[in-house]
Amino acid sequence: MRITTKGRYALRAVLALAEASSAGQPVPIKYLAEREDISPEFLEQIFYRLRRGGVISSVRGPGGGFYFSRPLDQINLLDILEASGEGLDIAPCNCGKNEGCSTPSTCLAGGIWRELHGQVQSYAEARTLADMIG
Repeated sequence: MRITTKGRYALRAVLALAEASSAGQPVPIKYLAEREDISPEFLEQIFYRLRRGGVISSVRGPGGGFYFSRPLDQINLLDILEASGEGLDIAPCNCGKNEGCSTPSTCLAGGIWRELHGQVQSYAEARTLADMIG
């Protein structure tokens, strides 16, 4: 499992949005980009994915910006990573797909990878934004 820059920035920006939008007001992307030292253009791409994934919404125009589509206790780490295009697969065969595995029927390691994947998945599902910003 390797989280790319896109996934790391998505989490940083969403946490910054959670802290900045405590009053529920939309937060401009320029503010978030400056605060997290992320290119505004790259953050737009990430937020486009997060918006399509139902994590955030936006308002255009003066006073516009981004806000969460759901309460923070209903958005978890897995939602953020999946919406940003990241996956949590540990190994090619960890989900029973057996892609890239030359011996799927006799592979003892596959069960270990699936178990580890389940643990990582459970952790990511259990960590909500509300928990993360404490």
